[in-house]
Amino acid sequence: MTGSAPPFTVGVEEEYYLVDGTTGDLVPEVPDGFVADCEKRLPKQVTPEFLQTQIEIGTRVCSNAGEVRDELCRLRGEIADVASSYGLGMIAASTHPFGTWHGQQHTRKDRYDLIHDQYGAPARRLLICGMHVHVGIGDDELRVDLMNQFSYFLPHLLALTTSSPFWEGEDTGLKSYRLTVWDGLPRTGLPPQISSWHEYERMVAQLVSAGSIEDGSKLWWDVRPSVRFPTLESRIYDVCTRIEDAVTIAALTQCLFRMLWRLRRQNQRFRVYPTALIDENRWRAMRYGLDFGLIDFGEDQVKPMDLLVDEMLEMIAPDAEALDCRDEVERSRDIVRDGTSAHRQLAVWRMLCADGAEPEAAGRGVVDMLMQESLIGVSPSARASG
Repeated sequence: MTGSAPPFTVGVEEEYYLVDGTTGDLVPEVPDGFVADCEKRLPKQVTPEFLQTQIEIGTRVCSNAGEVRDELCRLRGEIADVASSYGLGMIAASTHPFGTWHGQQHTRKDRYDLIHDQYGAPARRLLICGMHVHVGIGDDELRVDLMNQFSYFLPHLLALTTSSPFWEGEDTGLKSYRLTVWDGLPRTGLPPQISSWHEYERMVAQLVSAGSIEDGSKLWWDVRPSVRFPTLESRIYDVCTRIEDAVTIAALTQCLFRMLWRLRRQNQRFRVYPTALIDENRWRAMRYGLDFGLIDFGEDQVKPMDLLVDEMLEMIAPDAEALDCRDEVERSRDIVRDGTSAHRQLAVWRMLCADGAEPEAAGRGVVDMLMQESLIGVSPSARASG
């Protein structure tokens, strides 16, 4: 198979919560001037999210994981610094430990007004934050082919990112409760198996013609061809509280796409499993995170995450070398050993409850931990501000 290699550039989008710097409560209405100040510092790299208590950042196009790290440190630091000047803090997590969607104000933009009006209560409940990873793959047919194969790995990567164990002050029993909220909207979840770029374009055109969507950006699948960029956009991830975890996920995503392309160059491909089977692993990752493993459909048995991660790292070893991110992908073993943000949040909450704290007070302790961890690695001035 001929043709030049895709660029495999990488970019990351993250959404954060804005909280009261003293109480840790969500801020239902963003202060006047806050967004403008953020945009002044980070032109074209920051935007309001659906709810005013959220803010979204996007890295520049990066060639490797080291550049992603630098970008996330800079972006988080700037947001935290601006937030501090308004008496606010920021946290990188996919649900707030005790916040409630009732009373939250959505951002007044045409796109968000439409979502608010069109989808009713499921939209109003979107008090969730996510992380998206874009990988540069310009060829349309290649994007569809790799998307079909990459879906297998989505639950594995979700399990490494979980940061949403709480909902409205309660331990949900899930490591990623966020997706139960997100899945209330249409056109979410795993993508369908699509045979060609033409089939994808025809699907989008039919939905647009029927008035269901305005364009392909309303296909909110766990991975999709980006409408704005020549990329495949992986969207299943919870927000990683620690920057180093986010860098690891970006590197793994980049390497997995390159591995699938490399197989294609050798006239091979990763087996495409039925969506219903992958969905079973998606649920296991939501429910248990790293704790009880995922199903290996080649062997029809549940395997522990440490073994699955070892196998994945072996598969992508040549790609990690080519993309100069061996250390970053190897760090996925540390995540399996030490746990995700969800594990650390639950540990703090349970410790404080065991010491006699009421649930909301314990939740405030979790917010304190999240505010600190979200700024590990940024400049000292930004850490002090947070």
